[in-house]
Amino acid sequence: MSRLITSGHLPAGARLPTVRVVAGSLGVSPTTVSEAWRNLILAGAIQTRGRSGTYVSGPLPPRARLRYAQLSGARVDLPQDLSTGVPDPLLLPDLTAALRRIGDGRWAGSYLDAPVLPDLEALLRERWPYPPEKLTVVDGAMDALDRVAGAVLRYGDHVLVENPAFPPLLDLLQALGATVIGVPMDSAGIVPDALRQAIRDYRAVALFLQPRAHNPTGTSMDASRAALLANVLLDAPHLLVVEDDHAGGIATAPPVSLGRYLPERTVHVAGFSKSHGPDLRLAAVGGPAHVLDALADRRLLGPGWSSRLLQGVLLDLLTDPQAVARVAAARDAYAARRTALVKALHDRDVTATAADGINLWMAVPDQQNAMVALAAHGVAAAPGAPFCVTPLGSDHLRITAGLVADGYDELADVLAVATVPNIRRRTP
Repeated sequence: MSRLITSGHLPAGARLPTVRVVAGSLGVSPTTVSEAWRNLILAGAIQTRGRSGTYVSGPLPPRARLRYAQLSGARVDLPQDLSTGVPDPLLLPDLTAALRRIGDGRWAGSYLDAPVLPDLEALLRERWPYPPEKLTVVDGAMDALDRVAGAVLRYGDHVLVENPAFPPLLDLLQALGATVIGVPMDSAGIVPDALRQAIRDYRAVALFLQPRAHNPTGTSMDASRAALLANVLLDAPHLLVVEDDHAGGIATAPPVSLGRYLPERTVHVAGFSKSHGPDLRLAAVGGPAHVLDALADRRLLGPGWSSRLLQGVLLDLLTDPQAVARVAAARDAYAARRTALVKALHDRDVTATAADGINLWMAVPDQQNAMVALAAHGVAAAPGAPFCVTPLGSDHLRITAGLVADGYDELADVLAVATVPNIRRRTP
């Protein structure tokens, strides 16, 4: 329905059939149609006019439909911007020495060289959480997810994701025409019973998840949970697992992968943006040959390879003792910042989680009221709604705790204001 509206086949002002009529013509439950209509209403694509029926509002500007744009819209000129989800630049390793050591770049080779520096590939394979059949390097974690999704998904495919999930991933899957199904999480990751039920209800072709430092909740999957999920996935031999280990070296939890149990069905993405620098634009992708070969073959028709100069910088940073120590110090600093802010919030009876990574997930009574309250105190936060495939039990905000180096009690006082219900008194 969204595509019909966007393409103009359903023009603005067109009246839609009733829920019951649509359900009958498609052979689905009226509840299913009602849920679809609700999502279209939330997206602004359709509107209800009471007994007059439901009408097309008209196509929204493409960017306005994106969840990612809703996050960007939250960024205003405030003294303390904690909406970004980016690493602290002061904790990133210095690239100066690495750039000096790799020389002027003429060694980088020609169009015919291997797309991945051999020494870098060897090092990545040593560090991979399971032996990957094939491995390559692409331009960042989102580029990896985009290329993997493009290689394995077709319009209308059902895809399972964590709920909540990273908004750009949800935008990507929607752009490909996939039907996204959110699977509930707990403090150890995806809930096994919920995954089992989703597999029974939908013939999903892929499961996308973040095994460590989940954005936005900070959850990291442990080894026992990975084993349970792998056992559940035995009932879906057709399903591909795609793991986005975006936090990389700044994650406190050890690397865990379903590929340890399902190597022939697991694609693992190792990101370096948050640990070594967003502008490196590099991530490694490893997994079964049928996926990686399709990705590499399609990439030959575009960029061909990721800059070997940047690969040389990354290789240097991964092996230079000072750079390695700098990343380890950043990991410890982020952990200390998360711990301090969460403790200060819990002391004020605020529900918040930040087990790993750089983000904190805070429950609030009303998202919009909370953001306005924080803005009044000079603090910007990211709204939780764009992360949610389906609504959670309460509204949330995502706070970039990794950018908070001090003043935890003062910030916690401000954040606590956002958790106070907005009580409107009726006029007598």
